[in-house]
Amino acid sequence: MFGISWGEFLVLIVAGLFILGPERLPGAAAWLAKGVRQVRDYANGAREQLRSELGPEFDELRKPLEDLRQLREFNPKRAITRHLLDDFPEDTGYKPNGFPAATTPPTNQREEQRPLSPGERPPFDPDAT
Repeated sequence: MFGISWGEFLVLIVAGLFILGPERLPGAAAWLAKGVRQVRDYANGAREQLRSELGPEFDELRKPLEDLRQLREFNPKRAITRHLLDDFPEDTGYKPNGFPAATTPPTNQREEQRPLSPGERPPFDPDAT
């Protein structure tokens, strides 16, 4: 509906019952629905008026707004992963990070770890500390 889940909607109804009471809640819901409908009608009317006045330039005006809408759905983790690990759209043979594209998926080069025997010391890497 308005970006809220059913659980949140139920909490709003219960809060409305406590705040407004059962007598005034239906009237308040009708008033809210009427207000939302009126705002939606105003927005649609303004859009249609702009479309009729600007003509084909209206679509050019909407393009940057669509780009901004896509930014709202931007996921930085997915974008970084895509740019670092995926290939360029062009078949250049190089990834965006400058390294040659791998022809085969990398294998797990880490050897299997076995549990330590009693009294055995864990491996030590002086360069890692």
